[in-house]
Amino acid sequence: MDDWKKALILPNLKIREAIEIIDRNSQQIAVVADENDKLLGTVTDGDIRRGILKGISMDRSVSLIMNSHPIQIPKLTDRTSILNLLRVNKVRHLPVVDEEGRVVGIERLDELLTQSHRENWVVIMAGGLGKRLGALTDHCPKPMLKIGEKPVLETILQQFIRQGFSHFCFSVNYKAEQIKEYFGDGSAWGVEIHYIKEEKRMGTAGSLSLFPFETHVPMIVMNGDILTKLSFEQLLNFHLKHQAEATIAVTTYDYQVPYGVIKANRDRLIGFEEKPVYASFINAGIYVLNPEALCYIPENSCFEMNSLFEIMLQHDDPVCLFPIREYWIDIGRVGDFYQAGKDYENEFQMGSEEKA
Repeated sequence: MDDWKKALILPNLKIREAIEIIDRNSQQIAVVADENDKLLGTVTDGDIRRGILKGISMDRSVSLIMNSHPIQIPKLTDRTSILNLLRVNKVRHLPVVDEEGRVVGIERLDELLTQSHRENWVVIMAGGLGKRLGALTDHCPKPMLKIGEKPVLETILQQFIRQGFSHFCFSVNYKAEQIKEYFGDGSAWGVEIHYIKEEKRMGTAGSLSLFPFETHVPMIVMNGDILTKLSFEQLLNFHLKHQAEATIAVTTYDYQVPYGVIKANRDRLIGFEEKPVYASFINAGIYVLNPEALCYIPENSCFEMNSLFEIMLQHDDPVCLFPIREYWIDIGRVGDFYQAGKDYENEFQMGSEEKA
């Protein structure tokens, strides 16, 4: 708890600045307090994502999204009671306060509830042709294109390994031999890698019908042409907390109208809006699926992920949205591919995790 003071923020701080503080310190929480350190509320990653879903601007103050009635731990509470309080309330961190309500620390569940190796399977969809990338994929499958000094798929793999995942299945088709030759069985990275071989075009979800293992826990499915700093642990926790059958990671896409927009009431002009910017959620190509969801996918057929979710909605299965606030880019277009190359040094340098 030595660095807990780094997590203290004032209520008028911008949400965007609070995100930087949460990401920068080890506490995974921001504690909102007044000038005298008196507790006013807490802000977690979940509070931020709920604010995004409500359309709250990241330039507004944290007071709009904070939990103003957080559970708190009285100073000098014994360790056993603290652990029970964290477990019973299903939270990972709580502020510690003195008799006058001033923040004097933060307690975290941390490793006590975190498995060193997760049993969840990760399926990477790496069979696409990459036609939008033109000549770049004439002799190389899209997931094997290098950004920085390593293939995109290796960066994705390392992101998962850093977060405790070790069971992987790559769905491959176009120039699959290049992927298999490079990654093998995964032992060079200390994990296990298996392969689903698509003998024909199977869409964005069809190859999941060929998943060869029985599992009783949710799996993560991710497109092999995405780079992101998303916390997969938080994605899984969100999925479980909301008792979802499927969770779709989404990101915002802003579109600016290049003209002044007329506001009208029937045939009357009521005003103008100069080049407005509209924001919409788009599918980020990352999903959490309960094993039961695979039963909706027709065996060995071309099938799209959106069709799976439509069927699930028809059956009233809960499908949730998880907003990505971290770095995310789809390298499916030439411009985005080169942009990812520019971003790589700042976002994905992991010198200590090179292949053995």
